[in-house]
Amino acid sequence: MENKNFLQRTFTGRRGRRLKEYLTAYIFIAPSSILIFMFGIFPVFFALYVSLHRWRIVRGDMIGLRNYVTAIGSLTYVIAFFLGIGALVLIYFLVKRILKLRQEHDDQPWLAILPGLMYAVTVFAFLNWFYRALPEVLDIAFKLRGIEREEIVFMDFLMDALRAESVLPAWRIFGWLLLASLVIGLVVMRVWENRNNLNYQAYFSLCFLALGIGVGLLAFTLQEVNTVYAAALSEGTDPGIWPQVITISSGLILFAAAWVLWRRAEKQYTNRGFWLHLLAAIVLLIGGWLLIGEIPNIIAAGDKRVWDGLKVTVFFSLGTVPFQLVISIFLAVLLFRKFLGTNIFRIIFFIPYVTPSIASAAVFQQMFSNRQTAPVNMLLRSLGLPPQQWLFEPRGIFTLIGQHFGLSIPTWATGPSLALFVIILHSVWTFVGYNTVIYLAGLGNIPKELNDSAEVDGANGWQVFRHITFPLLSPTTYFLSLIGVIGTFKAFNTIWIFRSNLALGTTDTFSLAIFIEFFEKLRYGYASAMAFVLFGIILSLTLINNRVQGAKVFYG
Repeated sequence: MENKNFLQRTFTGRRGRRLKEYLTAYIFIAPSSILIFMFGIFPVFFALYVSLHRWRIVRGDMIGLRNYVTAIGSLTYVIAFFLGIGALVLIYFLVKRILKLRQEHDDQPWLAILPGLMYAVTVFAFLNWFYRALPEVLDIAFKLRGIEREEIVFMDFLMDALRAESVLPAWRIFGWLLLASLVIGLVVMRVWENRNNLNYQAYFSLCFLALGIGVGLLAFTLQEVNTVYAAALSEGTDPGIWPQVITISSGLILFAAAWVLWRRAEKQYTNRGFWLHLLAAIVLLIGGWLLIGEIPNIIAAGDKRVWDGLKVTVFFSLGTVPFQLVISIFLAVLLFRKFLGTNIFRIIFFIPYVTPSIASAAVFQQMFSNRQTAPVNMLLRSLGLPPQQWLFEPRGIFTLIGQHFGLSIPTWATGPSLALFVIILHSVWTFVGYNTVIYLAGLGNIPKELNDSAEVDGANGWQVFRHITFPLLSPTTYFLSLIGVIGTFKAFNTIWIFRSNLALGTTDTFSLAIFIEFFEKLRYGYASAMAFVLFGIILSLTLINNRVQGAKVFYG
């Protein structure tokens, strides 16, 4: 009876109606959330799990960060260290948000700390169960060898795996913690009736989650570094890990401090304060740069194929995205004007994008063949130029140009290989039509009155484009550049078609290197580690692009 009265009090009144709305919404989104977890989030966690093991067709021993160290050297420990620091810094911003919300509504949210802690502990308990259950489930494949594979047999092995000695207690702990956290959360909501109660509980949960992740990452990194350090000392070799971690970490901290001082210099009211802040920022920048000069040594210790793949990917991105955008915006402005055949040209420019990429790549292969009778080589011969090897040429395009004109090109300025240049041409040819259509949609959203007013005031066509059209197209440019950069770092199918062994790996982007490690060399753990490195690079580029270019976007 008391439980019934408690539930009635909980779900009655204004606050009770809001709680029922939340529960109803959660019930409706539960199926999609489960699907997203199973086919979106779970594969990511599984790939992370694989990357921490020596995994070659079958699961091997857990080796921690060793795969990442093989790929990018001791820079792994620096990144893991700063990820842990970043999680701790996130706590500061969350607490700042809690205090701001408390001040705005004059609340006393400290009672919400308990359910927040319980939710965070429950999440960690689930991860603990997941970590213990996954090896038992994966080992079912070995138990099924030599046995007729039927559904009932698999289900029996699955139930045995979930009831294993190391798994079942972890599941019970998770279940009891989940039940306790839900009960405590409802009790706190009943005792402290506040419309921001759930917000406070969520913020405190994130604080405790960030604390656990930060401390766990730092402890794990310290343990890994100590293990390698002890092994190096026992073998009589120079580990060189701690000095690198300390120097590069210090350099990055100095960079952050220099950035803060630089921003504060803009807010100084006196010349003396301005110049002192500016001078201090420059000094910190120089010191940080000297300390970060250790990075090339770390890179040299990593896998050369990883850095070569990253260099090729950077060449591919720089040679593709800017030219796509420039050509597309030119064509869009041209086609936006009404003249005979505009719609036909729009269709023609868009055809390469809808053409099957494999088919178009095969056509490009024949056009840029190394045969003397290939279309492009025949064109070069008609112009008095020597035919080229194209997709079989590993030398850089600037080296070839320099040799033609008798110039000496330094090693660092050789540029992308001629084979990669062909791939860049194909990518530009493919995506220019798509970008043009998106720019045409952006041009259609610009009020015609703005251009007319500028022309009445005496502005010419270039001035109208420079000061009106181009700034108002900044959201479109930002979107296309972001999608373009991400796309070049993930590109695979056409590059695989163009790939030739005679190009000596100068067309092997980062994604191709991951594919080769996974499907040809069967190094699943190492390939998974490389995939997470690529994910980190794409995420960093996205954040930088959002910070630098996104701040300049004009939405009207």
